[in-house]
Amino acid sequence: MRLMVLDTNVVVSAAIGLAGPPAHLIRDWALRGLTQVVTCPVVIKEYREVVRREKFRQYGFPPSWLEYMIADSLHLPDPAVWPHSIPDPKDAPFLALAKTAGAWLVTGNLKHFPRTARNGVTVLSPADYLSHLEESESIR
Repeated sequence: MRLMVLDTNVVVSAAIGLAGPPAHLIRDWALRGLTQVVTCPVVIKEYREVVRREKFRQYGFPPSWLEYMIADSLHLPDPAVWPHSIPDPKDAPFLALAKTAGAWLVTGNLKHFPRTARNGVTVLSPADYLSHLEESESIR
């Protein structure tokens, strides 16, 4: 099973842009059980807090599929503190969770996860991860 940790910006983008790679990843891969989203309490808390922000109400937030995606995710305990410095320390749990789970981190903000701080974690944009998934499916 392909494991992925979704940065919160991917969740938000999927709910706003129904035709883009983030929406395709969640709707056509995660919610159909072709990939497994990995979560932990701190990540779930951030998802729920961010999608309830006033600025997203105009998009019909929170998205109806969010709680289903969370319920269907692979739930792990909060990971250990990430030992490497990154631009926004609030993003560190996403890297730590991906490392713990052996998952890839999918984010729309690659610059928030510098290569020097990834410690072996594969970090891809939604478009690049989607391309990887589609290529691997065509090889089957």
